[in-house]
Amino acid sequence: MLKLLLRWALNGLLLLALPYLMESIRVESFHAALIAALCIGLVNALIRPILILVTLPINILTLGLLTFVINGLLFWFVSSVVKGFEVAGFWAAFWGALLYSLFSALASLIVFGRDERS
Repeated sequence: MLKLLLRWALNGLLLLALPYLMESIRVESFHAALIAALCIGLVNALIRPILILVTLPINILTLGLLTFVINGLLFWFVSSVVKGFEVAGFWAAFWGALLYSLFSALASLIVFGRDERS
């Protein structure tokens, strides 16, 4: 449980750092970043697998590139739901989701080490 809370806080901090890299993304406070990180995690756990499954034929045709589009759209969706977390448009969401996932994976690897399941 503690590891889950630490990951959540780490992802919130990463969301706070994202506006320094992309001016088209804005996060008002650490509270907003925590809520956005929670929503991104829930959306990625619940909605993303369904979208990936539904779009599987197109995803195969695009050699998996549609997954990046889905990630960007879900990131953009979360910004429309969470007050204090704003993304200017689709391309900002696309690149923001890409940077967020890369930094999140890298930070988790540094802080927590390799996962026992892999």
